[in-house]
Amino acid sequence: MNKHHKEERTLVVIKPDGVQRALVGEIMKRYERTGLKLIGIKMMKVTESFIERHYTFDPDWIRKAGEKSINNIKEKGLVPDIDDPDKAGKVILQTLKSYLTSGPLIAMVWQGAHAVEIVRKITGGTEPVSSPIGSIRGDYVVDSYEMSGSDGRSIRNLVHASSSPQEAEQEIEHWFRDGEIVDYTHHQEKILYDKDIQGIF
Repeated sequence: MNKHHKEERTLVVIKPDGVQRALVGEIMKRYERTGLKLIGIKMMKVTESFIERHYTFDPDWIRKAGEKSINNIKEKGLVPDIDDPDKAGKVILQTLKSYLTSGPLIAMVWQGAHAVEIVRKITGGTEPVSSPIGSIRGDYVVDSYEMSGSDGRSIRNLVHASSSPQEAEQEIEHWFRDGEIVDYTHHQEKILYDKDIQGIF
């Protein structure tokens, strides 16, 4: 039997820059007010090997990340320092490990209909400078691929959000142990999901 849409889950990680800039509450509010339900949360400090595992569930991630980075640079009319996708991807992974182990972060699991798609829409695109106003990255970050690339670091964009329901389940299993996710009913679920809302109000 297929699960109801309201049971879709996604992983959100508020990265160290989001914690240090005191944006945790504001970021959480953005997701919560859509009707998504918070079912898991913890503050963590992670290791480089933990982050490497997170990004390499897909064995092609390094190459894909390198290709995406090279294409983004070329689309802006710039010449990439590294034109080999595998080499570029390895550099990206190393900068991500440095970035995400730089301080404490907040890992969360959000649940609700179309959770992955909604969270990514609220979060905005990977590059803050090209993310629309109204998104988390568009409203609170000034970073760009050009600036982070010239500085030789990862782009600082506050939040990680799973890119698909399948990826979300892999990531949640990596970040959360048994017993750390809470199954409960929120009162607003009746308004959001019940077939007939007569008598609720």
